[in-house]
Amino acid sequence: MSDRHNLKANWDLLESFESDQSKGIEHPPLQKPVPEGVSLVSLPAIDMDDFPNSSISEAVMSRKSVRSFTGEPVSIVELSWLLWATQGVKSIVRNGIASFRTVPSGGARHPFETYLSVNNVSGLDPGLYRYLPFDHTLAHLRDRIPPSSVIKGCLDQKFTGECSVTFIWTVIPYRTEWRYGPVSHKIIALDAGHVCQNLYLACTASGLGTCAIGAYDQDIMDSLLDLDGRDEFVIYIAPVGRR
Repeated sequence: MSDRHNLKANWDLLESFESDQSKGIEHPPLQKPVPEGVSLVSLPAIDMDDFPNSSISEAVMSRKSVRSFTGEPVSIVELSWLLWATQGVKSIVRNGIASFRTVPSGGARHPFETYLSVNNVSGLDPGLYRYLPFDHTLAHLRDRIPPSSVIKGCLDQKFTGECSVTFIWTVIPYRTEWRYGPVSHKIIALDAGHVCQNLYLACTASGLGTCAIGAYDQDIMDSLLDLDGRDEFVIYIAPVGRR
């Protein structure tokens, strides 16, 4: 039970801790660089008139986990909205070392990357993509992950491969560790919840459904995204489809 320590408010640990930030070490990139040769897909600009006029109270009241989808496609306009709602950049601050986004993050560090396993999105070829929030574009990494592989990686939860698109969030811990050292992992755990809750609300307001997935095989999911499992690894998953 000693791991529970990381969930507590251990801010006293910072009293004797010298962070890489305080040492003057350059901050890690706010966005994972794109390898040379990777094709980019521009996303539609966000126009709130494209979406139902649903109040926040209605969205909160109607929010629920959805595990069954109609099979109809999600549009690229809707996907653009979901990506912006969960990780959209509003401004870059503190001389370029942090960003304010549509979700809160401790120290504005935002340690997550958003990968998409696209199966059925109108206006977008099936494939594996990574969202680039500072450009509001998608990097097309390769052909799509077979739905059966996603299902296996999510411990045989079939709906994870029967959706239009699966959001797969990874974490790059050093983005937060650079500033907060020994208390970073509590902050990261809190931040992950902010991101997925915004996806729930954005889906609900758009007539779509999602379900947060915390039960998955770490090694399989990291392998599907070609991650090292140490400096970057999967932390949260959410399939999205029309309900």
